[in-house]
Amino acid sequence: MGRIYESIDDHQRKWIDKQSMFFVGTAPTATDGHINVSPKGPIGSLRVLDEHTVAYLDIVGSGAETIAHIRDNGRVVVMLCAFQGPPRILRLHGRGEVVLPDDPRFDELLALGFHEPEAAEARRAIIVVHVERIADSCGYGVPLLAYEGERPHSDLSTAKRIRVEGPGAMRAYEAKHNRVSIDGLPALS
Repeated sequence: MGRIYESIDDHQRKWIDKQSMFFVGTAPTATDGHINVSPKGPIGSLRVLDEHTVAYLDIVGSGAETIAHIRDNGRVVVMLCAFQGPPRILRLHGRGEVVLPDDPRFDELLALGFHEPEAAEARRAIIVVHVERIADSCGYGVPLLAYEGERPHSDLSTAKRIRVEGPGAMRAYEAKHNRVSIDGLPALS
């Protein structure tokens, strides 16, 4: 049976650090908009900042649904599930905040030691989640999963894009692919 917690305690913090990845779920305000769930990792890109706050380093990707939805209504959930050991799912529901690289808080947050991509140009934002509800559930229905390692594709793709297109390649990619969500909501300007 699931439980609700008052805060992210040391036990949960240690458990989070042992997971291989996490998922981020968001939805637009509009009822006809697309719900989004994004797999994220490695786990070192997620940090527990305090008992009611987590943050993760967001890198340039093919879309910007999470950013657009957070800007639209702030609602977000971070979900982790056990790959090994006892079955468990932990959900951190809250209000999200997008901190872009030009925000003075970005460097302060970055100094907390997030796992970073090889090229700094791949950094897109830091997503801060002000956690309002902490809940776990059994996870009995989740199969055993095997973590085999990190994929090199993101770093290789970024390096190639910068090599071929030049130093502004990642910002140009964002301008082309991350300006709006699939529903047309503003994401990155």
